[in-house]
Amino acid sequence: MDGYTELRDYAVIGDGRCVALIARDGAVDWLAWPDLDSPTLFAAVLDHARGGRFLLRPEGSYTASRRYLPGTNVLETTFTTTDGTVRVTDALTLPDTSSLAPARELVRRIEGLAGSVPMRWSVQPRFGYGSRAPHLTYRAGVHVVTSGPEAVAVCAWNAGEPQPDPDAVVSRFRADVGTRAVLALSYAHREPLVLPTRADCEARLDRTIATWRQWAGSRTYAGPWREAVLRSALALKLLVFAPSGAVAAAATCSLPEELGGERNWDYRFSWIRDSAFTLNAFLKLACAPEATGYFWWLMHASQLTHPRLRVLYRLDGGARAPEKTLALSGYRGSTPVRIGNAAADQLQLDTYGELLQTAWLYTTAGHRLDADIARRLAQTADFVCSTWQQPDTGIWEVRSAPGHFTQSKMMCWVALDRALDLAERRLIPDRRASRWRRERQAIAEFIDDRCFSLRLNSYVRSADSDELDAGLLLGLLHGYRSPGDPRMRGTVAAIQQALQNGPYVSRYLGADGVTGSEGAFLACSFWLAEALALCGRADEAAVLMDQLVALANDVGLYSEEIDPTTGEFLGNLPQGLSHLALISAACAIGEATR
Repeated sequence: MDGYTELRDYAVIGDGRCVALIARDGAVDWLAWPDLDSPTLFAAVLDHARGGRFLLRPEGSYTASRRYLPGTNVLETTFTTTDGTVRVTDALTLPDTSSLAPARELVRRIEGLAGSVPMRWSVQPRFGYGSRAPHLTYRAGVHVVTSGPEAVAVCAWNAGEPQPDPDAVVSRFRADVGTRAVLALSYAHREPLVLPTRADCEARLDRTIATWRQWAGSRTYAGPWREAVLRSALALKLLVFAPSGAVAAAATCSLPEELGGERNWDYRFSWIRDSAFTLNAFLKLACAPEATGYFWWLMHASQLTHPRLRVLYRLDGGARAPEKTLALSGYRGSTPVRIGNAAADQLQLDTYGELLQTAWLYTTAGHRLDADIARRLAQTADFVCSTWQQPDTGIWEVRSAPGHFTQSKMMCWVALDRALDLAERRLIPDRRASRWRRERQAIAEFIDDRCFSLRLNSYVRSADSDELDAGLLLGLLHGYRSPGDPRMRGTVAAIQQALQNGPYVSRYLGADGVTGSEGAFLACSFWLAEALALCGRADEAAVLMDQLVALANDVGLYSEEIDPTTGEFLGNLPQGLSHLALISAACAIGEATR
């Protein structure tokens, strides 16, 4: 692998503000501090030589097994060697307001379970996506690495004597049976650097485990594939940016959709495309605070650009996301390495349907809308009436010429349909309801006249084309047509015929303005399972769902895509939409079989 870990071999930990990727071999290969969308301290996953990492492993050969501690996002890795066995417990500790604590903290507990295992560790920080080498200092007996306003204390207890080497902090020690060592990174950005005690670090680690278990224990889902659903809920919780309530699409940037290719994007933003699935998952899993926080973040972020929606927003609600290229070699040579996302400036008409669907779900769960939000939602429906006939870039953010994408038109219909329902329930102003009704009918006529192929007996990717698109399944999932509609049933069958390969479903096969290919898109596979259940084919849906659940990695996580030939993970991870689609499909199949 040329020094690179397979993407399937990463687990993630987080604290509601930032996320770290930890490889099976114990290396922390990704960590952005202070926030999930900040520049990285460790980015070896994007550049093995220059990205920086935190190594921790046995000296000799070993085998490694791992799991999340049940009901948590705390990782436990067990290394077995000929000399003995060692257990490493990793956590980004949750905020502690009861005493002075670091702004951000990574704690690694190492326990000797059997024998005596020689261990080594190395903290190799590379600030700013590997662009800034650290400056090493020594404060109060602790090694500290700094760069500009950032500082990281490297704390070690019973883990050897740390040594500078020359732009890293390294050490070796023996993990004897019955002993326990602790390593911790304490971070500060434009604030005093806290040098924690060992007792405080261990107490925060234990408190973090207990807090995660308390949160997971409050999830009420009791349907099929419960363990997969609960792990997906925990993965989504890692993507919730606690300071604002936003939900990131993924924790990483520029992990490739094709090895060696250029389909490398930054997913550390919150997409309107995901909003209805996100709110629906929170509601179904009894995550009331997350649902409310996310909904109001969405309302406030979209207010900044009203009446037009941005495709995505920053986690702080900002609308700018300029796309830049970093001087990194990319995962296994996949360049360019991008931060920011130029899709933010595209016109994607489906987002208006997602926004109105999200508001509709929020109100059907018993919540009310304030007067300003109600007025803006009505104005959004007005905007759809005047814009739905324009070509757009579609849900998949093509970088080719805009087109009349069928799924975009379907979601415009959904936007007006939901607006009419909200108006009938007196939740938003109804002054323009007659126009909404006329335009909803016009959209349906356009779709049926120009976006349906009699030869394929299916809706097609775009007007007057003969290509298929798995995004059309959302027309069924979001209620453009009922499950009994012959055209929707024909579309499901056509997608199975043209885009499905075993459990894998491709998004589409046509051009999109970017060179190269991609793997099978996992969310589309789960959408197909849900569509089958809605169409009364629950047994078939359950078989597909079993296959998809088995595709997760060893700790239950999914990336964006999978290579159907090799099973290799592709794209950013953990991918929120993959986990959202799993939750939605599991719930739908459970309801269909009850």
